[in-house]
Amino acid sequence: MDFETVMQELEALGKERQKKMYMSNGAREPVFGVATGAMKPLAKQIKLNQPLAEQLYATGNYDAMYFAGIIAEPLRMTEADFERWMDGAYFYMLSDYVVAVTLAEADIAQEVADRWIASDEELRRSAGWSCYCWLLGSRKDSEFSESKIADLLDLAERTIHDAPNRVKSAMNNFLYTVATSYVPLHEKAVATAEAVGPVELKKDTKSSFIHATENIRKFTEKGKLGFKRKYVRC
Repeated sequence: MDFETVMQELEALGKERQKKMYMSNGAREPVFGVATGAMKPLAKQIKLNQPLAEQLYATGNYDAMYFAGIIAEPLRMTEADFERWMDGAYFYMLSDYVVAVTLAEADIAQEVADRWIASDEELRRSAGWSCYCWLLGSRKDSEFSESKIADLLDLAERTIHDAPNRVKSAMNNFLYTVATSYVPLHEKAVATAEAVGPVELKKDTKSSFIHATENIRKFTEKGKLGFKRKYVRC
């Protein structure tokens, strides 16, 4: 299936209500408004196709960019490729749920995520933390350095309250993911989440609060400690 056909198929799948939802979360035109579930039959036809993924991502169309992440071949992508994709990720649904997810299936995931966490850019930082969430929630514990993850927990505790909103959210998810999916540091992650306490997210004149401890407790009560997902991408 060629680029033009895929764009036509995506446009036909678009729904106005879905489009409004995406735009309320930060997406900008062009947007078709395709539900992620509606993309699955199309993805099954195409399977993986990195050249096509690159064409789609370059359009700036939110739905095409999201679909690019589904059909991308992360093992073929270089650090420069991921940096280029991040440059095009203009809001968190692209940075954290397309680029970070795609990166999580690459061999260079941790190196790239480490660099993004150390960045001064909000979306790169959130993508770095989010990538670790996807990694820890899918890969064996043995693939990670315990001391490195412990250092990231300490970093989150020190900086979360002063971080931009998207970074706060990603860090909060990191605390939750380490506590629930990375067994060696479960207790430390729980203690860190408790020390952090509620995290305030400000939007205009309104505030909301997130608290990793609450979600960790609910998950632990279900007896799913150490949970690993089979697939990162849908």
